[in-house]
Amino acid sequence: MVRFRFSGSNAALADESADTQDWVATSPEKLPEAEAAPPPSKPAASPAEPKFDLLDAKLRVHARLIDEIDLSLLDKLDETDLKSQVTNLVREIVREERIAMNSAEMAEFASSVYDEMTGLGPIEPLLKDESVSDILINGYQQVYVERKGELELANVRFLDNDHLLRIVNRIVAAVGRRVDESQPLVDARLLDGSRVNAAISPIAVDGPLVSIRKFSKSPLTLEKLVSYRAMPQEVADFLFGAVRARTTTLISGGTGSGKTTLLNALSVAISPKERLITIEDAAELQLQQPHVARMETRPPNIEGKGEIRQRELVKNALRMRPDRVILGEVRSGEAFDMLQAMNTGHEGSMATIHANNPREAISRLEQMVAMASMGMSQDSIRGQIASAVQLIVQAQRLSDGSRRVVSIGEITGMEGSVVQLQELFVFNRLHTESDGRVVGEFRATGLRPKCLDEMQRRGCGVPMSMFDPNRVLGHSHG
Repeated sequence: MVRFRFSGSNAALADESADTQDWVATSPEKLPEAEAAPPPSKPAASPAEPKFDLLDAKLRVHARLIDEIDLSLLDKLDETDLKSQVTNLVREIVREERIAMNSAEMAEFASSVYDEMTGLGPIEPLLKDESVSDILINGYQQVYVERKGELELANVRFLDNDHLLRIVNRIVAAVGRRVDESQPLVDARLLDGSRVNAAISPIAVDGPLVSIRKFSKSPLTLEKLVSYRAMPQEVADFLFGAVRARTTTLISGGTGSGKTTLLNALSVAISPKERLITIEDAAELQLQQPHVARMETRPPNIEGKGEIRQRELVKNALRMRPDRVILGEVRSGEAFDMLQAMNTGHEGSMATIHANNPREAISRLEQMVAMASMGMSQDSIRGQIASAVQLIVQAQRLSDGSRRVVSIGEITGMEGSVVQLQELFVFNRLHTESDGRVVGEFRATGLRPKCLDEMQRRGCGVPMSMFDPNRVLGHSHG
């Protein structure tokens, strides 16, 4: 029997980052508070409402900077030198404008003007804050962030909706996209990999709406997920062995449940000798193998032409000699082509799907295939699913904000016209603490996995003791 320990360069511990926060349980301890500023001579603005006069002053200074600075410096100077020049100019302009502030306020003000000039304005510090995993903007006055699975109102705002719209245009222009009244919705990926969705008028009634899902520079490993109690060590060992043995796996979960994070972590089990092709709407996967070919869909241009969908990419991937096809998220007709790939020699392929439980994942997959299969009977579709997909791993974001693997199910075949699904492991919630933390335990159901024989043949077996239903595999205390 082999017990998998995740070692080597592919399993190096990840730094604390946006994805790290996805799987860390919400702690009852408060985050350390920032050092108190000197007492103001007049009542300070509330955290949710920064001083309006400073916002206005920042934009006035920014406007003067555009007139006075040599814009060619933006490309020639490195960040440190450029920031130094901008800071010196800001100090001069502030003195001329007679804006009263102390040295600490001046440094912060100069930094914010620099962000306004070269970055994304008020939200630039949030993009650099590794404790922030999501930034949600609801009009110019309201910016929320997610930390450790919980939303909180950020101490930033925009001057007005026009100011916010300028930042939105800066975001989408950087990736060759546009957003206006004729195209009020945009979904894009920033240069650092972060995903951005924006909606403006007339779709957004009260001002532009922006959602930014930050990209982690260091993907989480299975070791980290175990340390964060996202799953017990035994379950991580089982999943590692199953993926290594080319068990076709579907990761199911709701929005924000950590499906992509889990897919990244599981991919470490794939042999470096295999050729992998990834297909995504917006590239997020960070596979560590040396032989990875990445493809991304393309939206239509201004004339509505040139769109390339996931289904076309899946079909094309099959002509590129993949060992495995990895689909960032299956959501439409590409489900049919994905099943064809899984059933024609591409065992071990993986994908994620939006569903609340494994049975619902099968149902959604069936609906997607039905929409694309040109009259294929229901029994035939279910037969395709039963022969293609082996494991369904269910991820969930709990009420305390923590992410957990809550179920692992195995498709064992068909009985009549019903796809047979047996649950191998399950997370049982026991109670909720007074501070909101969810307490639960992970147990096996006692059923022996059908895929275990193939795992053993490939040298990826695991101890039978982990399937004992009387044994608690791991406790969770949020």
